Amino acid sequence: MVKVTVWNEYRHEKKDEAVAKVYPKGIHSQIASFLTEAGIDTTTATLDEPEHGLTEAVLAETDVLIWWGHIAHQEVSDEIVNRVQKRVLEGMGLIVLHSGHMSKIFMKLMGTSCDLKWREAEEKERLWVIDPSPPIADGIGEYIDLDVEEMYGEHFDVPNPDELIFVGWYEGGNVFRSGMTYKRGSGKIFYFQPGHETYPTYYNKDIQKVIINGVKWAEPTKRNYPVYGHSKALEEIKPK
Repeated sequence: MVKVTVWNEYRHEKKDEAVAKVYPKGIHSQIASFLTEAGIDTTTATLDEPEHGLTEAVLAETDVLIWWGHIAHQEVSDEIVNRVQKRVLEGMGLIVLHSGHMSKIFMKLMGTSCDLKWREAEEKERLWVIDPSPPIADGIGEYIDLDVEEMYGEHFDVPNPDELIFVGWYEGGNVFRSGMTYKRGSGKIFYFQPGHETYPTYYNKDIQKVIINGVKWAEPTKRNYPVYGHSKALEEIKPK
């Protein structure tokens, strides 16, 4: 069975009553609840735990890591970022949600600023499935309607993805590449935009379905991690 760790700063929920009202047990707990309900072995970790809850032992047992961050990106230890990156390159899946686009780990893996336009105006978002073939879109119709969501708009400064699955359109006129995949080393990465902390996005059944699909897609393969460095010849090399 795939093992998932849901990581969250868990700061907004402690400081902002509006956020705590929507996610009284934290965004991580809400995400973990629907993953568990789907039969996925799920645990959580938060910023203020020792080693941010991402010890060597925890990551060694994690097949897919889900990341939500916003106001405390810079408080994440570079040592932990390097540890997570190493696990992704070795094959651990990574799902980065919403404002995690500016997390140290996502920026490190992308190699770009990962910046974008944004606006909080309680506007409607229509999330179009523009590539229905990847398993991440399984069970989703032509689009997902969200009554309110924070606007993320182009240009989104990320590398061209391996797959562009969702494009969001906003009531104010902007569009955004809202769901895309990458491969780094032996690991698979899925970035998914919806999930502003003051809106009940993670209670939406279609959004939950996409994240569940993403976990199954990002699960590591059974292939051994490649061996790098000096290599002995497989065949005899005759003197020239």
